[in-house]
Amino acid sequence: TRFPPEPNGYLHIGHTKSICLNFGIARENQGQCNLRMDDTNPTKEEVEYVDSIKEDVRWLGFDWGEHYYQASDYFARMHADAIRLIELGKAYVCFLSQEQIREFHGDEKRPGRPSPTRDASVEENLAAFERMTRGEFDEGKAVLRARIDMASPNINMRDPVMYRILRTPHHRTGSAWCIYPMYDWAHGQSDSIEGVTHSLCDLSYEDHRPLYDWFLDQLEIFHPRQIEFARLNINYTVLSKRFLKQLVMQGFVKDWDDPRMPTLRGMRRRGYTADAVLEFIRRVGVAKNYSISDVALLEECVRDDLNKHSLR
Repeated sequence: TRFPPEPNGYLHIGHTKSICLNFGIARENQGQCNLRMDDTNPTKEEVEYVDSIKEDVRWLGFDWGEHYYQASDYFARMHADAIRLIELGKAYVCFLSQEQIREFHGDEKRPGRPSPTRDASVEENLAAFERMTRGEFDEGKAVLRARIDMASPNINMRDPVMYRILRTPHHRTGSAWCIYPMYDWAHGQSDSIEGVTHSLCDLSYEDHRPLYDWFLDQLEIFHPRQIEFARLNINYTVLSKRFLKQLVMQGFVKDWDDPRMPTLRGMRRRGYTADAVLEFIRRVGVAKNYSISDVALLEECVRDDLNKHSLR
């Protein structure tokens, strides 16, 4: 298995379910759980977040041993596989803007429209992708897209973007690359390269599974099995890294470890123990059905645990 967080914020209590599931299942089956940073977006990622994620996973009692990886480890391999897809006629360079791509996608009732360059020759696409790689295009001027089915009922299969241009230096690779893989392309590739057998994701990725499978099938490489589960929801609790980051950046809280925050750092500072958090996740359980857990259950787990250890 693997736990693949994006290093663009601190872990919160919602991430704990995925951590416990991935590390726990590997432990129960004498397997291995990799820790892999999904560092494919340099505009939002920082070394500070990488370090905090490692510390929080260890605080919960899990360890990845020598199996620490980063998606950026595979940039060269992903790039080579993208060229292979172009050579197979399964990918092409598109010059539509982001707004135009959205418009051409269609919706649940209307099929998508093909990009003007969808039927360009393999040679033309290889040359255009080489120019993208060398940095000859500005941001937003070109993307690499998979050539699948613009009429698919699953919008994720309507020629999704595989690479976009970003002129931001990467915290690991510096300015070596100016094109970066999208999550759906990097996710399956990374799992396959690492030999992950079971890719455990939350339900928001269920509609992405056919795309994940399509990439692996076209390249004829090792095929992990993706299984989805319902993410953790707690009433009265914000479980979105994007919104939590907004609270920090706009000064509503002092930092990610503010005791009012549902981050693992904030909860630790508030006095929560790792055992209490793990017990809460155990009681919530794993299912496919959407549900909301009561924050009182979390507080009960904390009380039960502190009752055993706290001095009177």
